[in-house]
Amino acid sequence: MRRSSPFALAALCAGLACAAAAQQPVQQPDRQPARQPARQPAQQSPEKPSPYTYGQQPSGEQAQPLPPENYVPPQLSPVPLEWTPPALEALTAQAAVKTSFTLDRTLLEVAAGLMPEGEGEDRRVLNKLDGVSVHFLRFGAGGIPDEDAVGALRAAYHVRGWKHVVTSTDRGGPVRDQTTDVWVVLDGTNVRGAVVMAETPQTLTLITIAGNINPVDLLHLRGHFGIPRFNDDGLRQRRNW
Repeated sequence: MRRSSPFALAALCAGLACAAAAQQPVQQPDRQPARQPARQPAQQSPEKPSPYTYGQQPSGEQAQPLPPENYVPPQLSPVPLEWTPPALEALTAQAAVKTSFTLDRTLLEVAAGLMPEGEGEDRRVLNKLDGVSVHFLRFGAGGIPDEDAVGALRAAYHVRGWKHVVTSTDRGGPVRDQTTDVWVVLDGTNVRGAVVMAETPQTLTLITIAGNINPVDLLHLRGHFGIPRFNDDGLRQRRNW
């Protein structure tokens, strides 16, 4: 049998490669398209703001969730949780210890779910709330440095038209010389929230509550969020504010 020369095999491979290349279409050089003048975007009319800000704004095809039936938009709520009297800022700057936090409806529902079975009424009240904000200040051995600023806090709620319903002084309990003031926020004849301010010689606690509540609901909130167990001062007998 006659053996093929290695040169012949190489020539055969080269010929097959040339034949395969000849069958491929010739590529034309890329031509850059002529540049078109940039079009100015059409001026769009400004979008109207959403009537409420509950949940996240829609993104793409994601629909905005519907708010609960008793949800009140923050900009329309008579109890803005983020607002505090200006005098509180000056007192906060002089406090040795300061703590502030806000709980929205979702966190309040979680807190209500963690309450023991024996506190069913307290759980019911928590589920009615839209939000709670708490500001706690502790001062040094000299106590609250400016009682006039504390008086300015009380005056600020009076100026806003919130109704003062409780002034309770406890001089024999676990926390001596404690004064508690309670204001309710009225929307017509409905209570839309409340403010509780508890003052001791060395501490000041301010709690703002948003939600549709009644006088008895306020009593069930005692012992929660830093609200002291003040005397009811006739709240149980109240039918009208």
